[in-house]
Amino acid sequence: MYQETDTLRKQLEYRKRLMDKINEIHSADNLNTILIHIKDSIAGLFNAERITIYLADSKNNMLISKVKSGDEVQQIVVPISDTSLAGYCAISGAIVNIKNAYDQHELMMTGSNLKFDNSWDSKTGFVTKQVLCVPMKFQRNLIGVVQIINKKGDIPYDDTDISYAMELSTSLSIAIHNIYRLAVTTKVIRHKARYNYLLDKNLVDDKMLEKASTHPDAVKKGMDTVLMQEFGISREDMAKNLSFYFGTEFIGYDPTVSPLAEELLKRVKPDRLNKEWWVPYKIENGILLIVIDDPSDLRRQDMLKFVYPEYKRIGFIGAFRDDILSYINLFYYHGASVDSSGSIDDLLNKLDSSDDPEIESESQRVSEQDSVIVQLVNKIIIDAVNNKVSDIHIEPFPGKEDVQVRMRVDGRCKVYQKIPYKYKYAIPSRIKIMCNLDISERRKPQDGKIDFKKFGPLDVELRVATVPTAGQLEDVVMRVLASGEPIPFDKLGLTERNSRVLEACVKQPYGLVLVVGPTGSGKTTTLHSAISVINTIDTKIWTAEDPVEITQRGLRQVQVHPKIGFTFAAALRSFLRADPDVIMVGEMRDQETAEIGVECSLTGHLVFSTLHTNSAPETITRLLDMELDPFSFSDAILCILAQRLARRLCSCRVEYVPTQKEIEELIIEYGTESFAKTGINPAEIKLYKAVGCPKCGDVGYKGRLGLHELLEGTDPIKALVKRKSEIEFIRKQAIEDGMTTLKQDGILKCFQGLTDLKEVRKVCIK
Repeated sequence: MYQETDTLRKQLEYRKRLMDKINEIHSADNLNTILIHIKDSIAGLFNAERITIYLADSKNNMLISKVKSGDEVQQIVVPISDTSLAGYCAISGAIVNIKNAYDQHELMMTGSNLKFDNSWDSKTGFVTKQVLCVPMKFQRNLIGVVQIINKKGDIPYDDTDISYAMELSTSLSIAIHNIYRLAVTTKVIRHKARYNYLLDKNLVDDKMLEKASTHPDAVKKGMDTVLMQEFGISREDMAKNLSFYFGTEFIGYDPTVSPLAEELLKRVKPDRLNKEWWVPYKIENGILLIVIDDPSDLRRQDMLKFVYPEYKRIGFIGAFRDDILSYINLFYYHGASVDSSGSIDDLLNKLDSSDDPEIESESQRVSEQDSVIVQLVNKIIIDAVNNKVSDIHIEPFPGKEDVQVRMRVDGRCKVYQKIPYKYKYAIPSRIKIMCNLDISERRKPQDGKIDFKKFGPLDVELRVATVPTAGQLEDVVMRVLASGEPIPFDKLGLTERNSRVLEACVKQPYGLVLVVGPTGSGKTTTLHSAISVINTIDTKIWTAEDPVEITQRGLRQVQVHPKIGFTFAAALRSFLRADPDVIMVGEMRDQETAEIGVECSLTGHLVFSTLHTNSAPETITRLLDMELDPFSFSDAILCILAQRLARRLCSCRVEYVPTQKEIEELIIEYGTESFAKTGINPAEIKLYKAVGCPKCGDVGYKGRLGLHELLEGTDPIKALVKRKSEIEFIRKQAIEDGMTTLKQDGILKCFQGLTDLKEVRKVCIK
């Protein structure tokens, strides 16, 4: 009887100690208190030598804990996998109770891949024996793992230990969850104050602010930029919001503003301003006004008093970081204006060409003395736009090889200029500054956009991609985005039959019209030209594009944002609720978009879209491979136009009569039977070849023209689609219906003197 009473008393005492510890856990206000300070005292409850509390990082699939070694706190990381005791406990959700961690047989009986990592024992001299692991979960979500090691007396952990360990893990899970929730709530409250205007206008909500705060770019770019770039908040709304929050004026970039006196500007180098995001702006009524990204930053306010001690009053105006960079460029580099008629060689001659510089110690940023570098980059862009270049390639090389600049004109790359190797870091860095990318990050690709009107005399946008290359260098590729009005329909270069069929299709009340081809083949241009035929005041036309390059008055054009879930499919769904007559979707990238597009065309709407396929017949098999319903698709299809771009012969071309052998090869290439139907007399065939003149830069070609292959959705074609016929049967039927293949269309245009066979063969297979 006495023994039972003593046992009961011990259990009650133990229970009280456990509850005291649980109360202490729930009183903790941060994770470090639990992971470092409370943790060791918990071990005594289980008569254990050590206890480790792991927190789950599900995103990176890891368990993380902290241990104190002297005055330092070290982090322990264990993968969530079935190879470690804690990892196995986390991944399986099961309690793990091991009598001897060094007994491989016992480990394998628990989990076939389990192994004990004894590296910690070897390093510290500690010997691990008994291990008890209990998962921590809250509402089925993994919070972490409690791992208790070595029960004093060298005996295994029993059912009572397991019961108490489960109770402890439940309390820890609740406490840790509450700490997480409190941290998020505090962050949201802080964000609510900053974005109060946007919240009042229902432009953002708590969930959006929480998502933006955890976005990977939030630390580097700031939440303001993330909300604008990823969540669709306009610059105007954000500027108004920040103006209310800071209680100051918030301005955009104005290229007409005159810079301050040089004596004030030269006190601070522009390189420092680029890092600290401020610039001296103007003086009004004896007050020096500073444009800054955070007018409430007391540290920078105090620092500016030392920089400009003669001004007793300094005022602060808010601005976005990219606008601040534009002001720095305007004030210190005078807008980097360059004479577009000047020679690129004149600028290169201004560069410091000192012999044998220390290559790898060359600054990997744009230094303030290199205003010529700023002008040089602007000159490259201006020349590219004036010469109708589609892409600019900046290509640095390791060692003392010069930087090569190539430009793609009419689909072909050619060398534009070579720049001294000393500037292989400066030029990419300058371009990254222009599109607000991280100039210190050269290990991974980055994407951005340059709004060039902030830096030069042209209103043009460039899409920028940086790619790390050998020798810790970076290539930069800039795509000059097309802009302006669409090409008139009659200027597309369609044959009489293709023009007639396409125009008839786009005037139908409903159905599906597709334009297909590789990237850069002019699909979007052709679509806009086709839509211009029906762009009238009595027709409501919605377009979803990425990006919006060509604009037409009368169209309601939408830019999709896949990163925030506003995809082509989402845009299509929203259009259906916006009373459309005609819908254009930039690309049918996936099954969902294709299915919604077909559905739209069957519910009384005319739908236009593009696809990346090689030919018109292949488009049908590609869409059927996406598991589109063949019956719905066959009913929807009006026509498919495949397209390529070939270089157009310059007016300096020369006519010549081909040899008999050339004519025979040409007829075979066209298709003997098909050629016979053209009615062309082989004896009268004349071809043209490129020569070269100053007008075309001595290359013989100027501009490009389209080669087309138009498959009409006739009844026989629809029947083949329903049966999911082979591509050859579809191609054969399309030719019988009057389709000329891409190569045939190209050969016919060779006869007209528009291009030559070499160009046709470069872009067409069949």
